[in-house]
Amino acid sequence: MTIPIDVETKHRIVVVLLWLAALVALAVLAFIIAVVLWNGLPAVTLSFLLESPRDMGRAGGIFPMVVSTVAVTLLAVIVAAPLGVGTAIYLTEYTSETALTRVIRFGAECLAGVPSIIFGLFGFIFFVIQLGMGWSVLSGGLTLAVMILPTVMRTAEEAIRAVPESFREASFSTGASRWQTVTQVVLPSALPGIVTGVILGVGRGVGETAAVIFTAGSSLHIPTSIFSPARTMAVHFYILAREGISMRHAYGTAAVLVILILAINTAANWLMLRFQAKQG
Repeated sequence: MTIPIDVETKHRIVVVLLWLAALVALAVLAFIIAVVLWNGLPAVTLSFLLESPRDMGRAGGIFPMVVSTVAVTLLAVIVAAPLGVGTAIYLTEYTSETALTRVIRFGAECLAGVPSIIFGLFGFIFFVIQLGMGWSVLSGGLTLAVMILPTVMRTAEEAIRAVPESFREASFSTGASRWQTVTQVVLPSALPGIVTGVILGVGRGVGETAAVIFTAGSSLHIPTSIFSPARTMAVHFYILAREGISMRHAYGTAAVLVILILAINTAANWLMLRFQAKQG
């Protein structure tokens, strides 16, 4: 015999379960961050941030890894941002819903779901071997660019679609061309959302390991050009922890990486809230 439950009771039960799920997820995140920071922050000093590693990473700091991380990620953004935003502009402003646009969106969604190790193997075969770039900042940056491109494209497309149609109509009524409307009306209004997508792509690229270790290499030296091999902070942490070289320095690197990613995601959320408030 089943006990009848009224709609209000069912609603309360569902709300409680959803709150519990959210709290569990938040608790897991807080626990991971707390463990990393508890073990890593004691190792994070000024010399740790500004010195080069010594004795394979057992001593010294992570300055070359910081430079390598910035170089690889910056190159990825320089390549992915124009391609992603340009594709989003084409899909929203210069074409209607056709089979081609559906194929492009489907391809972007599939690309976003590909495991990072597959991107690493692709970058190793195509950029490192076929194009002869070798293990370098360029190979790693281009691989990351392909990886973050779907995030940038889809976020930019949603931001552009959120611009009210009345803005475009008002621009056209003054005699402005479509290009003038896009560059002077649509893009400035969608800029916070577009920047949010780029920042989220940066956050993913900064913490990436599998796609970079196959393409950027694992040099302990500061890269002098885009053709130099490089070791990012994520790869450095992985190697130190996997080979048991120095868990203290591994946790220190992880702490710096976590703080950096938290700062990037916080900036992205802040920009998104500003964007929503402006649109509202």
